[in-house]
Parts: sequence; C-alpha cells; structure tokens
Amino acid sequence: MAKTRLGIIGTGAFGAFMTRHLVPHFDLVLHDARKNAAARTAKKWRAQTGSLHDAAACKIILIAVPVQQMEKILRKLAPLMKPGTLVCDVGSVKMKPAKLMRKILPKNVDAVGTHPLFGPQSGKNGIKGLNIVVCNVRGKRANCVRDFCRDRLGLNVFQTTPQGHDQELAWVQGLTHLLAKVVTLLDLPVFHFTTKTYDHLEQMVEMVRYDSDELFRAIERENPFTRNAKKKFFAAARKLEQKLLRG
Repeated sequence: MAKTRLGIIGTGAFGAFMTRHLVPHFDLVLHDARKNAAARTAKKWRAQTGSLHDAAACKIILIAVPVQQMEKILRKLAPLMKPGTLVCDVGSVKMKPAKLMRKILPKNVDAVGTHPLFGPQSGKNGIKGLNIVVCNVRGKRANCVRDFCRDRLGLNVFQTTPQGHDQELAWVQGLTHLLAKVVTLLDLPVFHFTTKTYDHLEQMVEMVRYDSDELFRAIERENPFTRNAKKKFFAAARKLEQKLLRG
C-alpha cells in the first residue's frame, strides 16, 4: 500500500529531527528555502526534496518554520493547496499560528496545531513516552492527529485549546527557558563538587542551550501570557533580594 504524501516545510533543527521519525510512516517531500539544508536531510533519511508547489500538493503539510515566519509561509501556501489538505504546525506557541491559519488558509482545508514538548536534545534517545499537545483549529481531524501521535509515535498526547496551551506554556516553557538563559549568561565554570539539585539545573540548561534565538524570542514574545509570567518572576526575585538585604 502506498504511503500518504506528507510535505515538511522547514528543515531546520526540528524539521530535520522529525523527518527521522516520520519517514517510516509517510512518503515525505522536504522543502526549505535553503535548498542545501533540505537536500542534506533528504539524503540522510532517504526522503525527497521538492519545491513549495510539490510540498503544497501533499495530502498533509507540516509547517516547521519559526513562528515569526508563519504568516509569510501560509500566504505562499494558501493558493497552492488542494481541498481537503490537512495542515499542521509545530510552533512553540499556539494562539498566533491558529489565528493565522484560520485567517489565511482556504475554508476547505483542515488545520491542527501541535506542539511537541521535546526537541533534538531531549529526544536524542528516542521520542517514545514524550509529550505533545494537539489543538484543533479547523475541521474534524484533530483526533486523527492525536491517534497517530499516540499509536504510531508512542507519544503522550494532551488535547486543549490554543489559549489553554499558551496559558500553561507561559510558565512551563517560558520560565524554564528564561532561567536557562540567565544561567547561560553567568558563564559558570565546571564545578567538581555538585549536588543532585545542581545537576538537574545543569541538565535543564543543556537541553535548551543550543536552541535558536528565534525559538527563544517566540517563547518570550509571541505568547501573550508570557509577559505576565515574566513580570511575576522578576517581582518575586526582587522581593527575595530585598529580604536577603534586610538580613
């Protein structure tokens, strides 16, 4: 039986990472504005490369570009897609992509937002048992996406609304990435006498140390709830500082 054709648009760190896990299940067509990046990933995992038109002709399209580039990509894709196409994104925020997909994509196209709560670092030993969030945007295929992620990829699936996702991830992701960036900026030396707590902190930092600046900016700026989370975090830090200064 022929596999369903799935187009991946964007073969950066995450797009290339997911190619490995999707290639057993789909006939993949990879597209990236950087043709060399798409070609390297395609060669490594025996997938195909193609133009934006080729990717848009697939039954399923996975958009794996930074959230800041979503609108531009959607406007290019919209006139090229066939009725009944399923479009998914993997952005770290969900309200903005959902709004853009509803606004730009044709009415006869289904859309589902996803956020894999892992990346190349945290998923380097496999993704089975890791978490993913699925948000329906348009159509009735969110449950199909849920079932595939759960039954074929072995992921733990959480279904919610784009708003529900962003409210929780403002803390879950916004806070952890903020802490990791602060610790990275400290440029600490290697310590020989550490505690388990410090080891966990160091592990958290290593998981996000090499994430792109675009991803960090998306987490901290594109989620409308992150601003309040940061405000509360810095207020708590100042309160603790004042307490220590008072002795």
